[in-house]
Amino acid sequence: MTSIGDYGLLSDSRSAALVSRDGSIDWHCPVSFAAPSVFGRILDPDAGHWRIAPAGEVVASRRYVGESLVLRTEFGGADGAVAITDFLAFAPGTREHDIGKRVPHALVRIVEGVRGRVMLELDLKPRFEYGLTVPWLEQGDGAVEMRAGPSALRLETDVPLELERDRITARFGMDAGMTRSFVLRAIDPLGDAATDRTSATELLEATLEGWRSWNELHVSYDGIAAELVRRSAIVLQGLTDERTGAVIAAPTTSLPAHLGRGDTWDYRYVWLRDLSFTMRALWVAACPTEADRFLDFLARSLGQPSERHVPIVLGSDGRRDISEHRLEHLAGHRDNRPVRVGNAAWEQRQLDVMGEVLDSAYLLREQITDFDAQTRQMLRDFADRAAAGWRDPDAGMWEARDRERQYTSSKVMCWVALDRAVKLAARLGDDVDTGLWEQERDDIHATVLREAWSETAGAYAGAFGSDELDASVLLMPLVGFLPATDPRMAATIRRVDEGLSQGPLIRRWKDEQNGFLICSYWLVECLALMGDEPRARQRFDALNASANDLGLMAEMFDPTAGQLMGNFPQAFSHVGMINAAWRLTELARENATSG
Repeated sequence: MTSIGDYGLLSDSRSAALVSRDGSIDWHCPVSFAAPSVFGRILDPDAGHWRIAPAGEVVASRRYVGESLVLRTEFGGADGAVAITDFLAFAPGTREHDIGKRVPHALVRIVEGVRGRVMLELDLKPRFEYGLTVPWLEQGDGAVEMRAGPSALRLETDVPLELERDRITARFGMDAGMTRSFVLRAIDPLGDAATDRTSATELLEATLEGWRSWNELHVSYDGIAAELVRRSAIVLQGLTDERTGAVIAAPTTSLPAHLGRGDTWDYRYVWLRDLSFTMRALWVAACPTEADRFLDFLARSLGQPSERHVPIVLGSDGRRDISEHRLEHLAGHRDNRPVRVGNAAWEQRQLDVMGEVLDSAYLLREQITDFDAQTRQMLRDFADRAAAGWRDPDAGMWEARDRERQYTSSKVMCWVALDRAVKLAARLGDDVDTGLWEQERDDIHATVLREAWSETAGAYAGAFGSDELDASVLLMPLVGFLPATDPRMAATIRRVDEGLSQGPLIRRWKDEQNGFLICSYWLVECLALMGDEPRARQRFDALNASANDLGLMAEMFDPTAGQLMGNFPQAFSHVGMINAAWRLTELARENATSG
């Protein structure tokens, strides 16, 4: 089975697909990110795929076309070379903020002869509903339709196809200068055949122009690691449901963070926990409009204040109930079970989310002159909840499923909620209780300094009364709770570095095997805030080497095996890289000015 880091991402800002280095699409959920897969070989050998590749031995190289998510893979061998261009299409005329709003739900593959003559083989094995269903195949009118249950696909091509009981195959030759195309459309399973016959070439032109126009409007970053930051901004756009502005954590489910431990989760949803860091990354690497729309999405999705705790995760369409269940028929990536759909974290209580949301609103204070009534009410409610509930235990930002605790990072983010609410008070209405917010904010600060400090660890611990190191405490200087140069904070940063490092990587806690990439980038930011530019830059450059050849990062990196692990690509890792690059850029500019 292909390793996680060998895939490339395709996206139309509505749905996604993963393409392996050998030309196989092993993951695709048409129409929406969290829809059931029609190709799922990344999770089971028999869960569906679509491979187009040379029949003989070849060497593959690949790149994205310009600043887009249009992937071009070249296969070269003794007899010749071909190139395959893969993309999820935008509609003709798509520009700037229209990206993802007008999509034809078409997965397109264009094969070009580059040199000599090459024989290629096509193997398309559709498996609907995460591999549960083998669709009926029917050929006619220059296309093949695949239908079963709530799904239907239509493959259009000028290449002669062979239909077997459960798959579509072909074998065809490509000479230099030849072009063959394949358009796989998601169609209405209960309706008539698709009538949109926009050609593959027209869709390619429209998609490239859509990405060009988005980049021209949005991406202007010119600091440290500019190329990787721009690529990460494009990845974040690819993980954005453009209908709502919501950014999903990853386009995949159940790719294991560690082998054999069962930590396989569905990440195709929107975590409030990630919000303020994602907002800052969008603010740095894209235009503020993207971050503004994300905040609007939350206000619309959460509805009016209620007695229930604030949901920590939502669907990209705003739905709250994303109940988790297991797909027992799937073997899992590299036999790592269980495969999960949905995420039970939606029912957890996590106190940190109020801080992430209010911090995001504060970050946008110069772009938003006046919050609308719904957003004002949401922000006031979150501040009141933080003031009333910060003493309660919770599941913590790492979503512990055993029991609730008094997590340090949760208290710190409640402090952030109240600190930002106080600073935004003039925009939140005339009857806010600023005095209460200030009092509770100060009580949180004093409590954390007293209860989170561990003499045994010589650091702020991950939970009150604990002596265990936890990388989540690196947030403290990043959100302004304590300066990185504060003696105890500086000691904490050093202890986390000493106790949780694996080369440039940082684990979340001692018993974790793999490095957690965003925590590793948090340490880079902490070192920068301490003024240690050489060490921060050295770690930053080493961490960037964990990205694959296309600049994509997963949730974790296994330093022993030298491979990416976890759901892929992971928005939080790209967010961490962008924010660390910005922090280093600001430090370099300050040092240049003072020098």
